[in-house]
Amino acid sequence: MIPVSEPLLGERALTYVQEAVNSGWVSSDGRFITEFERIWAEYCGVRHGVAVCNGTIALELAVQALGLEPGSEIIMPSLTIISCALAVIEAGCVPVLVDCEPDSWCMDMAQVAAKITPRTRAIMPVHMYGHPVDMAPLLELAERHGLAIVEDAAEAHGAEYHGRRAGGLGTLGCFSFYANKIITTGEGGMVVTDDDALAERMRSLRNLCFRRDRRFLHTELGHNYRMTNLQAAIGVAQVERIEDHLQRKRRMAALYQARLGDLPQLALPVERPGVRNVYWMYGVVLDDSVPFDAVEFAQRLRGRGVDTRPFFLGMHEQPVLHDRGLFVGERYPVTERLARRGLYLPSGLPLTEEQIDTVAVAVREVLS
Repeated sequence: MIPVSEPLLGERALTYVQEAVNSGWVSSDGRFITEFERIWAEYCGVRHGVAVCNGTIALELAVQALGLEPGSEIIMPSLTIISCALAVIEAGCVPVLVDCEPDSWCMDMAQVAAKITPRTRAIMPVHMYGHPVDMAPLLELAERHGLAIVEDAAEAHGAEYHGRRAGGLGTLGCFSFYANKIITTGEGGMVVTDDDALAERMRSLRNLCFRRDRRFLHTELGHNYRMTNLQAAIGVAQVERIEDHLQRKRRMAALYQARLGDLPQLALPVERPGVRNVYWMYGVVLDDSVPFDAVEFAQRLRGRGVDTRPFFLGMHEQPVLHDRGLFVGERYPVTERLARRGLYLPSGLPLTEEQIDTVAVAVREVLS
């Protein structure tokens, strides 16, 4: 079975972890935490990085740090992971959805303005599967209405929008370093920002709101959202290799394009002018002429030794959110179509050209 994703770890990661172990700093202090935060923030073009235990917590911490009043609205795409909606709900706010673009699979900027109300306080763009959201109109909207932008860049490490890196474009940028991400720490996440006050606020919130003047006197409730020095050691080694990782992803996409680009039954990923798609996962969407859906497509590919994953199911179709009275009766047709007809093919960093050939043959067999 060709796996859908595997991490690529090198000897330097093992060396750094051993250094952390030998130092005795294995929890949430140590040189690798500081270094990881510094080099990742610098890579994203901002001043501050706040490392946390996973990407979901990065989103929760970012929204909480904004200090929004209960009932405030945050606009986001329906096509995303439930972590986005969870972060908004956990902060006592209300998620408001828009549909996505049929080719980039990112939130449809044309719909965002219509969803702004007097209660809107932020917008949460999600850079989908490695392709950046069209940020220029969003930034203009946010400035005009005084809104914060919380970027979900979990899938877009190194992606660029007109020369600026995803995650460093908004008020706050959130990253996941899960095992299938371009940069991994096993589990882990980070929020980056240029805002000094927000960075300080997040450092306090992630560490139980210990006071500087008296550690165990608490005047505010925080959380234990910390990353360990062991995880950060892996992260530092990974950032040192990021350009190699990005080249691998883009070469993989080129190989898939060359082998599948002539199939009228498939829509392949795009790269809009002015952006750098990092192809975190190589997604494909079945044409409506194909007489089966993505679930059947995945089963047939698995029977030929190829593992896949489905696209996200829209937030407006999640029963757990309906139970909270959210999105009942709402329809987002592009999201619904992508959820039913989209999946991504094996895209792990160690994937070989021979394995891509095998995947392409299996796809062609199934679609023939």
